[in-house]
Amino acid sequence: MSKALIVYGTRTGTAAITAQDIARELQNQGVETKVVDAKKEKIEFIAEYDLIIVGSGIQMGRWTGEPESFLKKFQKELAGKKVALYVNCGSAVEAMNEGKPEVATNARRRYLEEKAAKCNLAPVALGFFGAIYNFNTMSWIMRKGMEGERPKLAAAYKETQPGVYDTRDLDRIRNWTRELLTKMQ
Repeated sequence: MSKALIVYGTRTGTAAITAQDIARELQNQGVETKVVDAKKEKIEFIAEYDLIIVGSGIQMGRWTGEPESFLKKFQKELAGKKVALYVNCGSAVEAMNEGKPEVATNARRRYLEEKAAKCNLAPVALGFFGAIYNFNTMSWIMRKGMEGERPKLAAAYKETQPGVYDTRDLDRIRNWTRELLTKMQ
């Protein structure tokens, strides 16, 4: 049986939910999967895993610190592993980039391709997924900055609960995960 490790960092919870979605799909396909919140649990060894997925939410143009630390700590070992990276990012959301497709292209390059290059990784896959916006729990400053985007979100996405907009494409996440399975062979 194949084994996968998903290590994520999150500020608002989106990367955690995405990690669980990815894990569920891998487990449905028979892959033993461990999911780790890099802020709460430190990984000491990665040798037993066939696939390592590292994900982060993006806020203010940055990955969270814990998955970055994981990438640095295991940089040499990861070079010999099948690795995939993903981010949850508002720049991946078409409704927020109306008429500016270069926003998503530039963000994907910056947050995934450049991150992989900086860590000397050749990932088997790069996942660029939308975010979940929870206006009930986001900080005051974040909510203030996002108020102008809220009408776009409301027009393009149904609220999953009052004040919460999930802009992720779950089918895209599942398909991305299934593609990872073919690359594990």
